Amino acid sequence: MKSSSLTRAVLSTVLQPVFSTRPNPGRSIVCSASPPKPRTPLYQRPPAFRATLSELKKWHVWAKNQAASVGSSFLDLDDGPDSPLLLRELNWLVEDALERPSVLSPQNSSSNYDDAIPVSIRACLYDLYKLWKQRIEERRPFQYLVGCEHWRDLILSVEEGVLIPRPETEIIVDLVDDAVRGNEKLRNGIWADLGTGSGALAIAVARILGVGSGRVIATDLSPVAVAVASYNVERYNLQQDRVAVRLGSWFDPLEDVKGELSGLVSNPPYIPSEDIDGLQAEVSKHEPRLALDGGANGMNDLIHLCNGAASMLKPGGFFAFESSTYKKLGFPLFLASIHPRKCYLRNVNHKVGLKHELNQQVDIVIGSTKPVDPQKSADYYATYSPF
Repeated sequence: MKSSSLTRAVLSTVLQPVFSTRPNPGRSIVCSASPPKPRTPLYQRPPAFRATLSELKKWHVWAKNQAASVGSSFLDLDDGPDSPLLLRELNWLVEDALERPSVLSPQNSSSNYDDAIPVSIRACLYDLYKLWKQRIEERRPFQYLVGCEHWRDLILSVEEGVLIPRPETEIIVDLVDDAVRGNEKLRNGIWADLGTGSGALAIAVARILGVGSGRVIATDLSPVAVAVASYNVERYNLQQDRVAVRLGSWFDPLEDVKGELSGLVSNPPYIPSEDIDGLQAEVSKHEPRLALDGGANGMNDLIHLCNGAASMLKPGGFFAFESSTYKKLGFPLFLASIHPRKCYLRNVNHKVGLKHELNQQVDIVIGSTKPVDPQKSADYYATYSPF
């Protein structure tokens, strides 16, 4: 992971870990006839606008004062960004918006440049005022302002209607990397990213599988997410045989590969419904609720995915799903929720082994369709059940 990307991603993402736009199982699906065209991230736009250095300095001073005025009020209110973080975001906005960001650096604050010289920028000066006002007054996420997020070693396009990928989700990529290392059947198989959002997991998994190895199918119910994910896939030249993006809910677009998948990954909605309004304003007011809301206990979609995993995966398949429900509910309750009530789930109970990985703010449920010895399985669940 590049250190610069890590710094920007981690420092700018103070949001609780959540994921991409998904309905609760059984919710009706409405799709638009044609997907919307994603917005070009600010840093990729041509510097087609001009402002004098004096005008930009005036905007920069105003923006810094706006950030400084916040103090710790957002942090105290809902664990939101404080002034130091907002000032770092302002520096990143300058880097993305100006063709030569150095003109606003402290080292050039003296007479190195004539204040009357025109400076090339990627958005008009009015829009720079508007964007920063939205950040402070409306708590609009910084990633939506600039249209991208630095995640792992990727720079991904994001916009309203698509959840911002979190650093915590990188754990899933690391788990996939561990799983395919030395396992050519997994590496050369078909993988699926369910609820792909920006396409972060699909792209990262495809890059781990490597050229000439397996391929990834990314699904999402949201036409906006499908368009954004397709844009990101194309930007990283993965669109041919390596990553395919399909519109639809969870497993629905995967009927043609049912029982043939080698791996499944997902970061489904897992925030309990009653907790949504208590999240940071950046999340609760701006990111899609369907990307957050996991039902009354946060487990609706996770249970749906686990129940469907065995029918979609081939023997020896692997899955990894993100969640954060166990600290409240306990792992035994989750196991009871997916205990077979239908005959086909009884086979799942015998051939799917679940592992519970704790990592600070998030939990990762990983599993395999390899046969599991019943006694070892019972001991394993007992080991991981007390919370």
